[in-house]
Amino acid sequence: MQIIINGENRTFDTPLSVNGLLNKIGLDNRKVAIERNLEIVPKSLYEGTTLKDGDRLEIVHFIGGGLPDGDTQDHDELIIAGRKFHSRLIIGTGKYKDYEENARALEASQSDMVTVAVRRVNLTDPDQPMLVDFIDPKKVTYLPNTAGCFTADDALRTLRLAREAGGWDLVKLEILADQRTLYPRMIETLEATKVLVKEGFQVMVYCSDDPIMCKALEDAGAAAIMPLGSLIGSGHGIANPFNISLIIEQSRVPVIVDAGIGTASEAAFAMELGCDGVIVNTAIAQAKDPIGMARAMKHAVRAGRMAYLAERMAKKQYADPSSPLRGLIT
Repeated sequence: MQIIINGENRTFDTPLSVNGLLNKIGLDNRKVAIERNLEIVPKSLYEGTTLKDGDRLEIVHFIGGGLPDGDTQDHDELIIAGRKFHSRLIIGTGKYKDYEENARALEASQSDMVTVAVRRVNLTDPDQPMLVDFIDPKKVTYLPNTAGCFTADDALRTLRLAREAGGWDLVKLEILADQRTLYPRMIETLEATKVLVKEGFQVMVYCSDDPIMCKALEDAGAAAIMPLGSLIGSGHGIANPFNISLIIEQSRVPVIVDAGIGTASEAAFAMELGCDGVIVNTAIAQAKDPIGMARAMKHAVRAGRMAYLAERMAKKQYADPSSPLRGLIT
C-alpha cells in the first residue's frame, strides 16, 4: 500500500488505521494533527479510520514559531521612509571585540537594522575579515553612516560611496563639531540634508535636541529625526527629556534617540517618552557581557514601547490607596 505522507511516498505491507500508522512511524497521537485527503481527521477517529492505497496525509505538530519572542505585531512596526522594521532597536557595529561577537549581539537583540561605517579597504591585507562575512546585508538592513566626518563635504562623499558600494539610499547623516564632545554641527547638517534629499537619499539625521533645528531638518525632507540623548558613548542616558518630548510632539517622521544610552532602563525611558526607536552601540559593545546586554536592550525597548502605548497613570500630589478604606475591621 502506497501512502503519501507530507509529500513523501511511503510503502506499508497491510492496511493500517491512523493510529496504527502513527505507531509504526513512532509518533505520539496526542502531539500531532492529521489531514487525510484535505480533510482533518478528528483524534477520536484515529483508531477507526482505515487508510487506503493512494491516501495523502499531512501530519503536523507545534513548534516555536511566529514572530520572534515578543516581536511587535504588524500594526506597530517601525516605518521609516516606507520601509517596515519589526524591531525598534537599532544597534551599531563598532567597539566590539570582533565581528563574530557583533553578529552574536545582533542575534540576541533581534534588531533588523545595523549602522555601518564606511572605511577604506585594507590594501595590505585584502583577506582581512569584513563585516559582510558575519552580518548578511540581505537579511539585515545596513544603515551606512558618516561616523567620523567633521565636514559636510566628507559626509556627502562618504554616503555617495556607500550608495555606489551597496546600492544603499537609506542612510544616517552625522557631521561632528569637535573631537571632545562629538556634538553635531547643525548648520552643515541641515545643508547636507537638503543636498542628499535632492539626490534621492532617504536621510536619517543625527542632531542636537533642539526642537527648532529638528523641525528644520524635517522640513528639509529628513526621513527620521535622531536627537542625541547625551554625548556619544557617554552612557549618561536622556539628559533633556523635556526637549525630547517637544521634538516627539511636533514631528511627523520617526524620532529615534541616538547616542548616550548606557543601560536598558535608559532605553526603556526613551521609549516611554514616545520615541519611535533607539540606537545603541557602546552600551552593548562595551558591556561586560555584550550578548546579555543586547538581550536586555531588546526587552527594554519593547517594554518601554508597551508602557507608552498603555499610557501611564497620572502623577498625584498625595497618596491614593489601592484598597478601599470603607469596611475596615475596627
